[in-house]
Amino acid sequence: MRDIFESTLDRLLTDLVTPTVLRECESGAWPSTLWSALEESGFALAAASEAMGGAGAGWDDLYVVVRVAGKHALPLPLPETLLANHLLARCGLQAHNEALTIAPRAQLSLEGGMVRGQLFDVPWGRHAAGVLALAGGREPTLVLLDPKAARLIAKQNVAGEPRDDFFFDSATPPIASTPLPADLSPECVWLGGAMLRCAQSAGALEAALELSVQYATERVQFGKPIATFQAIQHQLAVMAEHASCAAVTAEAAFVESVDGFSAFAIGTAKVISAEAAGIVASMAHAVHGAIGFTQEHALQHLTRRLWSWRSEFGNLAHWCQRLGQATCEGGSGALWPTITAGQLELPPIANPTVVNETKQLP
Repeated sequence: MRDIFESTLDRLLTDLVTPTVLRECESGAWPSTLWSALEESGFALAAASEAMGGAGAGWDDLYVVVRVAGKHALPLPLPETLLANHLLARCGLQAHNEALTIAPRAQLSLEGGMVRGQLFDVPWGRHAAGVLALAGGREPTLVLLDPKAARLIAKQNVAGEPRDDFFFDSATPPIASTPLPADLSPECVWLGGAMLRCAQSAGALEAALELSVQYATERVQFGKPIATFQAIQHQLAVMAEHASCAAVTAEAAFVESVDGFSAFAIGTAKVISAEAAGIVASMAHAVHGAIGFTQEHALQHLTRRLWSWRSEFGNLAHWCQRLGQATCEGGSGALWPTITAGQLELPPIANPTVVNETKQLP
């Protein structure tokens, strides 16, 4: 199934995600033709169970979908829609074949079936038909909210992707709501979002490496391609090493999360992908020189997303601290099983509906 997913989506995005589309989206446009093609293909529903209107695909199969989206710098919330529909289905709610998104940080209260509060840094929020979030209270409740019912503060990340804040100043009925099942972590939105960003980063790293190899092979300096210079070869080798590590750990996070989000696997992948993003982006621009920074070149669409995604749903410092704390609390006896088998339980965030980011490490 994953081979079909990968080849189908790759062909679709190769044809439809053009430099013109990317530039228009950074100016605030919504690529309706591209989203309609994704809806018709059924990818938006792939992560939901068949009983809830989806295809019943597992995260092990969907890794390639999210990676390909990152490889093409897809300017649409397909990964967020996959996660939102997966969580809706896990909670016994019908999946939606429309643009959905998730709220990384929320301060919501649910009383009498009505919601008040705020959502922060919502990906593609202004364009979404629904925003999935967790509302606090006596028990965590999954709510699907209509962004049009809230006051919007439009923001974007350094890649020009919408990252909006919403304020539900008056009591608002959710589109759907249900208490979070006992087998679903209260961190499900946070963990799932971090997992998505790892796979998207893996795809963008792969594409940045491919562009760098191609450019180094074609660019001639002093009578020969710069790919023959030892310094360039070294940089390409280091880039390949980090891109491969990020891809392996991201895929492992998806595989380990088939039956429930694995905080350890996701946290490890997030650390690796965040480190790789900084190193690969820097070296890719070094190989390309000034041309890689120009608006017309494809590289900057990838590197600006890498710089943005590495800090979303927990930056490098956040996940290093959580992994380090869990390792120390486990004691010396837990160190070897942690390294060899990933047998480590991460302590939950005190309030999973509100996560305070720590400063991004250089």
